[in-house]
Amino acid sequence: MNPHPGHRLACATLTYLAEPADPLLGRLLSVLTPAAVLASIRSAAIPARVTAGLDQAQVTGVRRSLARWRAQLPAISPDGGLAAADRDGIRLLCPGDPGWPPGLDDLGTARPYALWVRGTTDLAACCEKSLSVVGARAASAYGTHVATELAASLASRGWVIVSGAAYGVDAAAHHGALAGDGRTIAVLACGPDVPYPREHRGLLADIAARGAVVSEYPPGRRPSRLSFLARNRVIASVATGTVVVEAAERSGTMATARRASDLGRPLMAVPGPVTSATSAGCHALIREQRAVLVTSAADVLMHIASAMP
Repeated sequence: MNPHPGHRLACATLTYLAEPADPLLGRLLSVLTPAAVLASIRSAAIPARVTAGLDQAQVTGVRRSLARWRAQLPAISPDGGLAAADRDGIRLLCPGDPGWPPGLDDLGTARPYALWVRGTTDLAACCEKSLSVVGARAASAYGTHVATELAASLASRGWVIVSGAAYGVDAAAHHGALAGDGRTIAVLACGPDVPYPREHRGLLADIAARGAVVSEYPPGRRPSRLSFLARNRVIASVATGTVVVEAAERSGTMATARRASDLGRPLMAVPGPVTSATSAGCHALIREQRAVLVTSAADVLMHIASAMP
């Protein structure tokens, strides 16, 4: 736990100011504490160790970014929104806190500045034995069935299911985990209090009660196209491994899969009909030997066991 009294306030404030995985903010946080970064934003003073090795054009870019963030500060609550979040049952989890999923640290400078969490579960403990189950929003009946059965079977064996709470495979995975009397984690591309899609308000409430709804976006933030791409790296990094149930060749699910592979996480894919566009991504991952073909929870657990040191 960081002892600096402004640490939590700084982490909270940074989630409002910058988009996730902002390269400059990642660089700043690699050499400064969050409180020192916020102080630099407020004062427009750039420590020399931040600009070391940068040319004049790059230093000018740093100054512009700091000015942009400083201009946003008046719109943010002086307490970083922490009191309002607490009233809504949302807590802030900072890097280094007990409960911080260590897999996030593998993202390096693209690590979340903090996580906003609905649910009282110990996130780090959940992620120790977790699997991301992801796939197409426009899932086929086959994909929905496989995701539900796979997640239920894994959850009944004590595995926590991680997904993105979207339509299709994501929702089926969460439902399956709950039906298997297990726990599940939803990683959102919007604030943890924003029901998106709206039809999943009840599902998200059930997930929070039995696991956690998490986001690197602050309460109230609406989703955007880029926010879905950003959250995929979180889904890939927090879990022990990733299972792709259905995916088009060009899709956000494939981005999640490739990030999991790049992070060295065990990657698995479920085959489908050769005529199905929603299985073409799975087949590509298997063909490229990025993913291992799996058809059941037993297959998944066998591969996880063989891939673990």
